[in-house]
Amino acid sequence: MIKQDSIYYLFSTGNGIKVQSSKDLLSWKLERPVFATAQTWAVESIPGFKGHIWAPDISYHNNQYYLFYSVSTFGKNSSAIGVATNKTLNPSDSSFKWVDHGKVIESTPGKTHWNAIDPNVIIDDNGKPWMTFGSFWDGIKMVQLTKDLLSIDTSIYKIETIASQKKKGQSGNNAIEAPFIFKKNDYYYLFASIDYCCKGEASTYKLIVGRSKNVQGPYFDQLNIPLANGGGTILLAGNENWHGIGHNAVYHIEGKDYLIFHGYDAKDNGKSKLRIEVLDWKDGWPNVRKQP
Repeated sequence: MIKQDSIYYLFSTGNGIKVQSSKDLLSWKLERPVFATAQTWAVESIPGFKGHIWAPDISYHNNQYYLFYSVSTFGKNSSAIGVATNKTLNPSDSSFKWVDHGKVIESTPGKTHWNAIDPNVIIDDNGKPWMTFGSFWDGIKMVQLTKDLLSIDTSIYKIETIASQKKKGQSGNNAIEAPFIFKKNDYYYLFASIDYCCKGEASTYKLIVGRSKNVQGPYFDQLNIPLANGGGTILLAGNENWHGIGHNAVYHIEGKDYLIFHGYDAKDNGKSKLRIEVLDWKDGWPNVRKQP
């Protein structure tokens, strides 16, 4: 989510990337999707991809908006992250036009033991752009981007893991994904989702967080356990009202920090719904002001 002028714009998973707009964060208007048809490069690169795009990440840099997004098929790491740019998010503006720049990074079964989905981009205090991403496999990864944010500035075979639910030496599923880094005062905060999404009433999604004074990490939780070695302080989990919650973003708007995420509504057959809550901070750690 991001704000331009007086309008909030929300980008989410959907055919061509779902777009909604709002003046008050309560009532949302459905806008046209970013892409009218599936991108040729994605169809050719990812077997089974038909235009349903996951987990977009919107940000503003270099006097334009960057929209990173994921193309994949469920349960496989035949995946890629692409990026599109636009000078404005206002569809009535004459300069409104999404320009797709294609693939930024791709994961390939048998060659890369990570999954190129769920991107998030941050510019560090030195002006360097970084992208975190990842889902299952070897966990959450981080790469430096080029100054124009259109490609990676490192080898795909030299990518460090910054968060994992598997401790070193363990095997088995690594149920962690959807990283998001937010700078607050002296720390970079790494948020991620653990356990399982997308199962309706059977969803077990939870939000975890860790922090570091260096954008590259290492990130530690409140018990000083490294996130790269199974750590992560639980920020929010499901309860009798929500079967599971996760895949968050954090944005600072008009003096407040907002946690934007989705949850599976226990009172509506586990239907996935948008949640927006205010984040408070105590002793250098985030807390959700309104518990669900």
